Amino acid sequence: MSFLKTISSNDSDAELVQRYKNGGHLTTLGELYQRYMELVYGVCLRYLKNPEDAKDSVLAIFEELIKKLQKHDVVNFKSWLYQVAKNHCLMRLRSTKNIERATVDLESVQLEENVHLYGVLEEEEKLNQLDYCLSRLSAEQKDVVELFYKKGKCYNQIAEQTGLDWKAVRSAIQNGRRNLKKCIEKESIKSTLK
Repeated sequence: MSFLKTISSNDSDAELVQRYKNGGHLTTLGELYQRYMELVYGVCLRYLKNPEDAKDSVLAIFEELIKKLQKHDVVNFKSWLYQVAKNHCLMRLRSTKNIERATVDLESVQLEENVHLYGVLEEEEKLNQLDYCLSRLSAEQKDVVELFYKKGKCYNQIAEQTGLDWKAVRSAIQNGRRNLKKCIEKESIKSTLK
């Protein structure tokens, strides 16, 4: 699994992290990463279930580290790297490209003929509340929430499409979801008092 030439020193992980942050030399990062490539490969293989995808992810994670390690204060490199690898794999699995969709033959599905009218009206009321509450969000939150929940886009895809950075996307989704929840709860209380 080694794609880097073997480099070996007696420096601790913390020393190598600091040396990389100070100098930005890829050989230093390569030496540090090489210590844990098998761990990263194992994490990727466990999540992605495909050796080739896992190998691709090991390389992609190394590329991510070039920037991420400069930005973060890392106390325990091994634990931090494990989390980076796990998050990378989860984001990769979440992307719509990797989602397998089942096809359903509508003729073979039996539809319920006797739908309770109250249930239909209640569902319609919830959809109306959701539409109303979506319109109450800021434009940025509304766009990001719709891309995430309605279109099934991942954070990276939303960031590319909107021009926001990844953290801003995550924040807008979290804030939008929280604001939607508050609004829907408020509207539900109003509708029960009618």
